[in-house]
Amino acid sequence: MEDEKKIMSIVLEDGSIDEVEVLLSFKFTDTNTEYMVYTKNETDDNGNVTIYVASINRTEGEEPKLGSVSSEDEWSRIKNVLKELSKNVD
Repeated sequence: MEDEKKIMSIVLEDGSIDEVEVLLSFKFTDTNTEYMVYTKNETDDNGNVTIYVASINRTEGEEPKLGSVSSEDEWSRIKNVLKELSKNVD
């Protein structure tokens, strides 16, 4: 049986809505920062699926908002998580 895809609607800055597939969400407990890895199932010229990473900003009483990943340290840690996960893919 195939895993069910988790589809989510995100509202872009211009107010338009994108349907995306959530691949993974995780949290770094030391910084208490959450992240989401998602795709629009687009492919590049080599046939690779494009993925996106966003931080998740939660404010009590409001819908969670996606933010950017701004520091090189954050990117390095996220890349390490993705590398570890890719080792476990058959």
